[in-house]
Amino acid sequence: MSLVKTTRINFLFDFYQTLLTDKQRLYMNLYYSEDLSLGEISGEYGISRQAVYDNVRRTEAMLEDYELKLNLFSKHQERLKAIESLEQLIQGTDDQSEKMRNLLVGLKDYD
Repeated sequence: MSLVKTTRINFLFDFYQTLLTDKQRLYMNLYYSEDLSLGEISGEYGISRQAVYDNVRRTEAMLEDYELKLNLFSKHQERLKAIESLEQLIQGTDDQSEKMRNLLVGLKDYD
């Protein structure tokens, strides 16, 4: 599995995990965050490797579907890019520039 896909799924999981069942959250956390293999998860929970695989793949598809409908991750990325662009535009040392920089820090912390 590619690092790009793993990173994307981890971000989507962060945004949408509350929409998943307890079992889906558990398997996704073990597989993606704890880096356990399908065999390790299946052995730990007494189910087949195929059942874990199917659950993980279905959950990945659900996360992608949630993103397609809600766009929380995409909007998050857009906000970060906008903040970065604004930071580059604020070059001054006057009070107004300092106030704008403080507002941007607040926006970063909000995320």
